[in-house]
Amino acid sequence: MRPKSKKKKKALALEIIERLKKEYPDSDCTLDYNEAWKLLVSVRLAAQCTDARVNVIVKGLYEKYPTLEALADAEVEDIERIVKPCGLGHSKARDISACMKMLRDDFSCSVPDDFDTLLKLPGVGRKSANLIMGDVFGKPAIVTDTHCIRLTNRMGLVDNIKEPKKVEMALWEIIPPNEGNHFCHRLVDHGREICTARTKPYCDRCCLNDICAKNIT
Repeated sequence: MRPKSKKKKKALALEIIERLKKEYPDSDCTLDYNEAWKLLVSVRLAAQCTDARVNVIVKGLYEKYPTLEALADAEVEDIERIVKPCGLGHSKARDISACMKMLRDDFSCSVPDDFDTLLKLPGVGRKSANLIMGDVFGKPAIVTDTHCIRLTNRMGLVDNIKEPKKVEMALWEIIPPNEGNHFCHRLVDHGREICTARTKPYCDRCCLNDICAKNIT
């Protein structure tokens, strides 16, 4: 039966967290980056595009524009030509250009470590801001991507909530702050390997089979 009380959901969340830790001990961000501004670029390009493709495309982008300043000075059309294979090329290039310019002009080429300030950057939404907060700065974060939304609903941690911000707010109430970022990375791995979207989930191989709401309703 799907747990209803917050207390039961907290207990379920802790058990899921521990099991996923054992199953995916090395889960991490699948976007390649070595500087904070590059993760901002990659996460914008990853909208409706695979991380694997983004990791290939940004290599060419950084070969031509190796620094934040160089990318800020680039013409939007030149950025678009490179990032077009990621889809939505014009809007992504426009956002990347505007974001880099703001980082250069307003933040001395540094990525701010404040969530609300990150949201002011062009093309940066709650998912992107949380990813930066968690992966770059090691602060509490919950990244509500499609895997997180789908899996937390199936598991019974949230009750038929599809809106990313509402899922995020619900999870903040039951996930320990220091666990949120790694938990979300593990959900991505679990969603790709076991609890898939495009095929029937492989529940027989799932480490959560006996506690998942999908199987005990």
